[in-house]
Amino acid sequence: MVWLSGDQQSITVAISGSGGSGALTAGFILLAAAQRCGLYGLMMRSAGPQVRGGESVSILRLGPSPVTNIGDRVDLLAALDWRNIERFHDELALDNSSLVLHDSSAGAVPDSILASAAEQRQIDFSRHAAEHSDGRANMIAVGVLGGEIGLPLPALADAAETLLGKKAAATVEAAKACIATGYRGTVAQRETRADGETLAQRETAAPAFSDSPRRWRISGNAAAGLGALRAEVGFVAAYPITPASEMLEWLAPRIERAGGTLLQAEDELAAVNMLVGASFGGVPALTATSGPGLSLMTEGIGLAIASETPILVVDVARGGPSTGLPTKSEQADLNQALYGLHGDAPHLVLAPLDVGDCAYSVEWASRLAERLQTAAILLSDQALGQTHAVIDPPPRCPPVLGRKRIYAASAQDSAQDSAQHAEQPSAPDSPARTSTQTPADSIARYAPSPDGISPMPSPGEPGYAYTAEGLAHNAKGTPSSSAADHRDQLSKLAHKLKAHDYGDGWARIDRGRATKHATVSADKPIAADQPAPATISLLTWGSSWGAVQEAANRLREQGLQVQTIGLRLLAPLQQEALRAAIEGTRVLVIEVNAGAQLFRYLNAERVLPLSARSFARPGPLPLRPFEVIAQLQDQLNLSPQAQDSGSKHSHKDSHKDSRESVATASQKGARR
Repeated sequence: MVWLSGDQQSITVAISGSGGSGALTAGFILLAAAQRCGLYGLMMRSAGPQVRGGESVSILRLGPSPVTNIGDRVDLLAALDWRNIERFHDELALDNSSLVLHDSSAGAVPDSILASAAEQRQIDFSRHAAEHSDGRANMIAVGVLGGEIGLPLPALADAAETLLGKKAAATVEAAKACIATGYRGTVAQRETRADGETLAQRETAAPAFSDSPRRWRISGNAAAGLGALRAEVGFVAAYPITPASEMLEWLAPRIERAGGTLLQAEDELAAVNMLVGASFGGVPALTATSGPGLSLMTEGIGLAIASETPILVVDVARGGPSTGLPTKSEQADLNQALYGLHGDAPHLVLAPLDVGDCAYSVEWASRLAERLQTAAILLSDQALGQTHAVIDPPPRCPPVLGRKRIYAASAQDSAQDSAQHAEQPSAPDSPARTSTQTPADSIARYAPSPDGISPMPSPGEPGYAYTAEGLAHNAKGTPSSSAADHRDQLSKLAHKLKAHDYGDGWARIDRGRATKHATVSADKPIAADQPAPATISLLTWGSSWGAVQEAANRLREQGLQVQTIGLRLLAPLQQEALRAAIEGTRVLVIEVNAGAQLFRYLNAERVLPLSARSFARPGPLPLRPFEVIAQLQDQLNLSPQAQDSGSKHSHKDSHKDSRESVATASQKGARR
């Protein structure tokens, strides 16, 4: 029997169907119901590249502890129909521990389902939906799945009423009636099961989580939008593109209420240049795009870097190259973000590690760009952006000094006035920009300074006019082809990024305690009360973090001393801190792209030991914990059953055996 109880780690549920079947809506209702019960969870969605119609599937994982990935397999699949389900064969990881519920009117079971050896059970989704006026099969499925999982019926009904509230009242009532029908057993057979428990008994015995703390239900794209608002971004210009458009849709009404502006540009070239103009005028600016759009924006990003005008570009990456996989995920834009600009163009590259971290990372990226007067590229992806998760409220980023400003000093300015304009860290609810007094006759916009950051006048400030453009220039901004001026300005662009103190936010490092921001650097040794030093480092970035983190937790249960390092700040790379973190460990670098882009980058920066190994595979399939464990066994010759030193256990060679090893090592999820 598959249902979630308080002592089980998690359960993974999938709903599949053709376009218009409501598979995604059913998933959203289940996730919202889980939130109402105090559970954690996430929902990934997958669809074909069609603008409308086609096939779709929602995959949810729910549990009483934070959920960061979809796990190793699907425990429970509800197939509303069989049309095009073979397209999800790789994504719907079924095995002989899985249960498949399918509509009895859908026809023959596909070979891919039969080959999985999953248990099958026919459910009359369509027939029982027809018993209700305006009834839908997907709502019957919500009720059946809710009963199988163990979610209480009131939570399911309330979630449906909230999510479908904009529809006609009759439609909402029909949905609730269908959910109740499925839940109470009209579909899933009322007679007593082999274990002696009826569904009616289960309804009253469903576990209660109502005393759990309140949690948020949010997508990565929405969290990124929240980070923009927290950073006081006042102008957004973008051209719609999958999978980034949802961030813009979330921001549009909210940024207006905050006093800002969102504009849909005619293309990506226009959008990025609008950002430069808005930022030049003193307004923090942002755009959201995906790989093809980032390619078009590169010259405009270079203009922002050369003119030292802060902007933020959020790249919600998808599979590529070219149009590629618009609705699927891949971590393949790293090289583009790092190296895609012509000339020497130092800039910031960051990447969030999970859905909640999208808020933290976007806020931090925007504030860093403002402070350092440069362009920042933030690498999200479809797996983060379009995943909806139930999480604890995301934290704020630490205070960052704002944009260094100039104001005109007058003879009446007192020492107290000067003190009021001194630089202070920007508080969460205060303006992010700071000021400094500079005599009006000494303006040299790009003059060298100890930290590499020159004060930036506002347009129209009397006596502070200057030239800002993409031509090579001297300290006053005057175009210059002098070799000395070119050298000085390039040195200034690089120095301000290297000299800045990025604090502890550059990475997450977890050695088996509750995950927190990194506190390891070259001059910050590991505290005495921390766990024993790790012997293995799993190094990753972006959306791969969740699966890597779970794999590490499983390995620790078997006695391995494993640490995980998730890089949030990719450029400039914090070389000394990273070297200190991985010193004396065996390193496996993990990423979802075919070219091992992070591994090659870290090798080019000379931070990895010669013994470091790479696990890089292309998308669009999400990374699963068992893959990480299997690669650790294969590449580092380790077994989850023993420490790497002196172990005589041979590692598994086959894909199947690796999964069996994972099952032994890790409580893979809820069992039937």
